[in-house]
Amino acid sequence: MSTQERVLLVDEQDQVIGTEEKLKAHQLGLLHRAFSVFIYRTVGTERQFLLQQRHEDKYHCGGLWTNTCCSHPRIGENIVAAAERRLWEEMSLDLSLTRLGCFYYKAAFENGLTEHELDHVLVGKYDPSQPIILDPEEAQDFRWISEAALMEELSQYPERFTPWFLPALKIVQSLTYAEST
Repeated sequence: MSTQERVLLVDEQDQVIGTEEKLKAHQLGLLHRAFSVFIYRTVGTERQFLLQQRHEDKYHCGGLWTNTCCSHPRIGENIVAAAERRLWEEMSLDLSLTRLGCFYYKAAFENGLTEHELDHVLVGKYDPSQPIILDPEEAQDFRWISEAALMEELSQYPERFTPWFLPALKIVQSLTYAEST
């Protein structure tokens, strides 16, 4: 994790109250703004999600499966622009995203870091003309999975997924979004 990266500290209404170096914010468990992106495609009548497996060497949750990408906006960057930028950086996908909602979560990890985020959830439709190329420092694998198979895997093996994945997925599932997204 770069010592130069800063996150936006927010209050419970998502108002920016300051910034902090990313690692320090995670060491202190400070509430900060984040986002989670879900890319989907439709195969027949079935919706499938693109998941990534976080790189083993990530500062937390290494090797776990999660949504297509996630990160933090930069200072002065709106959430949609930040998510679209990060989707390109992590997966080489240039797609338009739609913000669906947000949620709070807090998760402490064995290495002493704590995620305490107001996490904005965004969705976009996959364009099959674009190849998926992973940033090897961020993700070690990816896969497409049907919604039904994903729910089954989550119920049987929740430890294989990041702590923010299920609450973010529930927002995606609870809202209807246009096929043209």
